[in-house]
Amino acid sequence: MKGTMESTESGTGIRENGGVPGTEGKYEMLKLENQLCFPLYAAARDIVKKYNPYLEKIDLTYTQYIVMMVLWEHKMISARELGKKLFLDSGTLTPVLKSLEKKGFVRRQRSSEDERVLLVTVTPEGIALRDRASAVPNQVANCIRLDAEEAMQLYALLYKLLAGTQ
Repeated sequence: MKGTMESTESGTGIRENGGVPGTEGKYEMLKLENQLCFPLYAAARDIVKKYNPYLEKIDLTYTQYIVMMVLWEHKMISARELGKKLFLDSGTLTPVLKSLEKKGFVRRQRSSEDERVLLVTVTPEGIALRDRASAVPNQVANCIRLDAEEAMQLYALLYKLLAGTQ
């Protein structure tokens, strides 16, 4: 990636030649090397791959794992709020919750106050899973070639980026 960041109507990319408009070809922004989205996409896929061997040992997918992380923190949450926290739509979240319920880690039930609200609660089995999952973050961190300062910088930048997309 070279040059300066540019936000265009078609997305964010990198402009070569010091950012001087009109000095590159019409399709310069379509080069993969000039896209911010590609390294984000590739890094996200790679990080999730690093989680897989550790999560397989506790019978979770990455998406199930992040759902459980929210439930370990909140104990009970509406499916809608859970989706918001994880940036997941209901079409993605529903099968994940069904699978976790089948494994006995969560319980789904309609709110007695409003039947439109689906509540998700972590079960005692789901709470017990937390002990088995507690080593996963450090195991994955040991596979990533960032020091603590770089990891914190990346964390801050990614959440800044996420805040700008909502």
